[in-house]
Amino acid sequence: MSATRYTYLGPEGTFTEAALRTLPEAATRELVPMVSVPAALDAVRNGEAAAALVPIENSVEGGVTATLDELAAGEPLMIYREVRLPIAFALLVRPGTQLSDVKTVTGHPVAQPQVRNWLRAHLPEAVWESAASNADGARLVQEGRYDAAFAGVFAAATYGLEALVTEIHDAENAETRFVLVGRPARPSAPTGADKTSIVIWQREDHPGALLELLHEFAARGVNLMLLQSRPTGAGIGNYCFAIDAEGHIADRRVGEALMGLKRICAKVRFLGSYPRAGVSSGDVVPPRPGTSDEDFTAASDWLGRCLDGRP
Repeated sequence: MSATRYTYLGPEGTFTEAALRTLPEAATRELVPMVSVPAALDAVRNGEAAAALVPIENSVEGGVTATLDELAAGEPLMIYREVRLPIAFALLVRPGTQLSDVKTVTGHPVAQPQVRNWLRAHLPEAVWESAASNADGARLVQEGRYDAAFAGVFAAATYGLEALVTEIHDAENAETRFVLVGRPARPSAPTGADKTSIVIWQREDHPGALLELLHEFAARGVNLMLLQSRPTGAGIGNYCFAIDAEGHIADRRVGEALMGLKRICAKVRFLGSYPRAGVSSGDVVPPRPGTSDEDFTAASDWLGRCLDGRP
């Protein structure tokens, strides 16, 4: 395995590359762009790279399905950290292009909902066609395939384009969350401001089945930060659920919730416990009464006394 190589959703000039370069270790790694999320993750699976950075959630569009599906299937991988990057688009064009010249535009499918209102107001007749990534859209504009691309302003220099308009976003404070993914190993130690990601598959579909799964978290005071259903490919109505929960697998409330799910689910895939980006332990709301590690230990001690005949 190449311990010095990180892959990411390419080509050069993507928001994913910009997010990856915010990591301190990126300065000492070989950063290799890949054509797709599956390609970036497969490089980790087959030992060509130590880790991959891929987008997993957008504050406007929600979960990035390509990443969620890839983490749920195939050889297991684990998330080791996350990066949150503010997102604002620039309209990149070939030099000399005016706004009135723009008849076709391109960008990643996740970008479209974030610029839809701007397009309607400024380029109502323009035809949108999706690209593999925003940077790939910039490359296609460079090649003359489209008139303009929505991408990060930093991609303009890479592809010899100009930013005709900058700071384009329909939603203020839009951001995308990225995850650094590697081969399974022991999770990092708890920081007090962590997140645990899993994928679960129901044993059977029946009234209240999802409620039973969620109860495993609610009964132990575990807050959920993401819940998204994804088709399993086994037919209409067959879904798995991607879940982000507040806390670390080493926290008693989280660990016991996962054990409860393991008992009642057909399958549980642990995707990792890792520090939450931009959050310190002082920012985290303390566990509800009765759900701290100390409370679980006290309850376990009480049970032991009862079994010993000294309640």
